[in-house]
Amino acid sequence: MRNRPTTLVLLSILSILPLAPLITSAQAKRPMTFADMMQMHRLGDTDVSPNGKWLVYSVTDVDLAKNASTSRLWIQPIADGPSGSHPKLIAETEPGDGGAHFSHDGKSLLFLSSRSGSQQIYIADFDSATGATSNVRNPANGAKNPTGNAAGPASGVPEADNALWSPDGKSIVFTAAVYPDCPAITPENPDAYKCTADRDSAQAASKVKARVFTHLLYKHWNAFTGDKRSHLFQLTVDSGSIRDLTPNDPHDVPPFSLGGGGGFAISPDSKELAFTENLDEEPAISTNADIFTLDLTNPAAKPAKVSTSPGGDFSPAYSPNGKYLAWRSQARANYESDKFRLVLYDRTTKQIKDLLPNFDRWVDEFIWSQDSLYIHFVSGTKGESSLYSVGISDVDLHDFSKAHGEWSDIHTSPILDHGRELIVGNLMRVDHPAEVVVVNLDQVVALTKMIYVPRPVTHLNDDLLNQLDQSPLEPFWFEAADKTKVQGFIIKPPAFNPAKKYPVKFLIHGGPQGAWGDAWSYRWNAELLAANGYVVVMINPRGSTGYGQAFVDGVNGDWGGKPFSDLMLGLDYAEKTYPFIDKNRECALGASYGGYMANWVLGHTNRFKCIVTHDGMFNPESAYGSTEELWFNEWEFTGKPWDYYGKPDSENPFRKWSPAMSAKNFKTPTLVIHSQLDYRLDVSEGYQLFTTLQRLKVPSKMLYFPDEGHWVQKPQNSELWYKTVNDWVDQWTK
Repeated sequence: MRNRPTTLVLLSILSILPLAPLITSAQAKRPMTFADMMQMHRLGDTDVSPNGKWLVYSVTDVDLAKNASTSRLWIQPIADGPSGSHPKLIAETEPGDGGAHFSHDGKSLLFLSSRSGSQQIYIADFDSATGATSNVRNPANGAKNPTGNAAGPASGVPEADNALWSPDGKSIVFTAAVYPDCPAITPENPDAYKCTADRDSAQAASKVKARVFTHLLYKHWNAFTGDKRSHLFQLTVDSGSIRDLTPNDPHDVPPFSLGGGGGFAISPDSKELAFTENLDEEPAISTNADIFTLDLTNPAAKPAKVSTSPGGDFSPAYSPNGKYLAWRSQARANYESDKFRLVLYDRTTKQIKDLLPNFDRWVDEFIWSQDSLYIHFVSGTKGESSLYSVGISDVDLHDFSKAHGEWSDIHTSPILDHGRELIVGNLMRVDHPAEVVVVNLDQVVALTKMIYVPRPVTHLNDDLLNQLDQSPLEPFWFEAADKTKVQGFIIKPPAFNPAKKYPVKFLIHGGPQGAWGDAWSYRWNAELLAANGYVVVMINPRGSTGYGQAFVDGVNGDWGGKPFSDLMLGLDYAEKTYPFIDKNRECALGASYGGYMANWVLGHTNRFKCIVTHDGMFNPESAYGSTEELWFNEWEFTGKPWDYYGKPDSENPFRKWSPAMSAKNFKTPTLVIHSQLDYRLDVSEGYQLFTTLQRLKVPSKMLYFPDEGHWVQKPQNSELWYKTVNDWVDQWTK
């Protein structure tokens, strides 16, 4: 990776797009249906073998009739070849297998499975010449069975998650939930887990389901947190012994993350562990997670804090040469949407430096180059998530953002293409679910108007996608009221005819620190929403990510101000620019913050024929007392409700930006959707809005899910969601 050029070699002409399925013959295409989306294979976590020849990945399939989804593991070659398009199912894998990682010597594969009744760690021998697996066993009890139906775990083994090999292959670090006041699990006290297991059994058997709360964050997202806490454990492979690395810790290690992952890393010499933990007394009002290191050679060692930022620090990763530790860092305390920086910690000098001081976007994920000279990372940029690279010495930024779509789950591969390192990662577009692709970052674009095409490795949905009539995402830009440049997007319906007039579904994203972009979704699928004859319009207003931190901060304390203006001006621009839009047949739809904004729209304009509001905030004052992550509301509304008691509403952000305060203006027919297990925006917010609409005699309907959280995820619930939403929009716009 030394002396790497900063541009890319010409791989294809501009008209060729990455991930485009090959069409072997002319065929009539049709609109996508919900059933089509449910039939698609969903790519999960991935890993690359140390020799760069093999890919292991999980694939989730949905059975709509059974209202269930299952994941399995697959192995396939990365390079083109006779077997390149024929994935192998590993070791007769069973439903529910996932989380696979190759050992550093490439001879073993670990994965997680619930085949024994609880999720446990399994190991299989791996033949790097053929890709074959054998001798599946549970290292916690030594059970072996070549069919993969390994025996259940021994007593004293907690349910495992986020398992990661140590580089020397002698141990595995994983997370598991235990009661922190129980005796610590150690090789000397292997039966200590019985304390946790017995308490779980007693709670399950008890006819009393009451709970006693003594702290905040007693519920989170879609579940009550209870008294158990996530701890880090080390499993010694040969002996099967387990040690709690954070014994009796009352905090979650690592803290909860929507992005998943373990939040920990092991040094190349396998002697040190780096992990994330939030030690603040009240986690409900704090985002200040820190990076700690722990000496794995000394059972009596205590964690040492190495990060210094008052904001959140996440995703530690050691350099392959062991000299450095890098992580994602935020500067401002209790602001979960502060810029995610990339910082470098020198393990010898103990100095920390910002590798990207002039890079004004978020670092979403990163990985070290194999020579430890560069860090490759993904960052949201103007509706896409693109690849970048930065040198740790010269801090020279390389921009590889030529391919359309959104990257994630990136890995380096030692496969040499004319002597160069490759990147293997997931890439998706709005009209194409994620596939694994390979790209050579050292190849150079000869002409600035040309793009590179990553080579697809997986082809999970090509046959089905070839049948579907989908339109690409089309960006546009307009000027906000304060002259700020704002980006929007449209998606045209199937069989598009520019001479026709089409109704509009106007989508408003959540967050508010989020963004629409060239990305596939199974929850709010823009292509599926366009499929029944609609133009889909999406705007990234103030608060959206990918346009610099000042743009993100533009929503702070101004929820119904600049963002609302940006949205309305963006729709005005689309109406004037695209003559096929029928501005008299438009419906606004949003969820989470988008649901809040749909509620705000309801009281501040009558331009829409209908509104769909999903899990939105209706009354910020009541939402403060019923949510769980209080840091969010206290940041976004600049304090606590009682801080403003006695002051005019114009000086009280909880009332100034409250959709409930504009209820007298409600006239637009509105579909309210809310779920019982949504603890971010309590279901009472939906009830309050629906009650208000009914009392005002505004045409309204409420769709209530007793078994969903902030997102609707169960297949048949999702089917009902799409049908109810589309029927409501059709009723008022067609």
